[in-house]
Amino acid sequence: MMNSYSEKFKKMKIAGNLASKTLDMITDFIKPGVSTNKIDKLCYEFIKDNGGFSAPLFYRGYKKSLCTSLNHVVCHGIPSEKILEDDDIINVDITAIVDDYHGDTSRMFCLGKPSVKANNLINATYEAMMKAIKILKPGIKLGDIGNEIQSYVEDKGFSVVRDFCGHGISNVFHEYPNILHYGKKNTGITLESGMTFTIEPMINYGKYDVKILDDGWTAVTKDKSLSAQFEHTVGITENGYEIFTKSDKNYTRPPYI
Repeated sequence: MMNSYSEKFKKMKIAGNLASKTLDMITDFIKPGVSTNKIDKLCYEFIKDNGGFSAPLFYRGYKKSLCTSLNHVVCHGIPSEKILEDDDIINVDITAIVDDYHGDTSRMFCLGKPSVKANNLINATYEAMMKAIKILKPGIKLGDIGNEIQSYVEDKGFSVVRDFCGHGISNVFHEYPNILHYGKKNTGITLESGMTFTIEPMINYGKYDVKILDDGWTAVTKDKSLSAQFEHTVGITENGYEIFTKSDKNYTRPPYI
């Protein structure tokens, strides 16, 4: 029997698939000597050539097609002539619009062999996101999502950024509800089938405090510690969840082989 949200989910999956395909495509280009502007240009063209539009472009005055957040940048790093170097870690955050619906996803990338510190942080961030996704179903509370992430990463000595969160998403880029990546079990609103939102934990190696640079967008760790993030767009089904932004190449976290 067709459920009431099946058409919405179908469109979300198309947009999400284009976003994840864009990250699949750009993987081979992320290497020392490449500028973050080059990453932006390649992704913009790929999305456009595949029938979509880059949601961040012109959003609230933003002038690039995606976000590139290096090392101690937590999120919203602006592509520039900055050249990637060996030992950098970078998050690339893509949102594609197809037929008015949005697919929002990000992945971490490592240039060269990551340090033990960076590798541990990246793995913990990915695992925290997936642990939160795997509990999704109608009836759980929003606080359960945040608690799953917070308890996992804090047990490893890392911290959860408080200043940014996941969000509802559909034919609107950012909508209700906010998805906090920290919290207490059995608090917040109850999940219902048909809801669509992002889970995108930002995890710091040091303290969770951040500051915004003078460009008005770039958020960095106050203590200059490394930060990592992964993101999926998901939907709540009748008895579980669906991930709309899975990689066709089964890329999950670095190294992408």
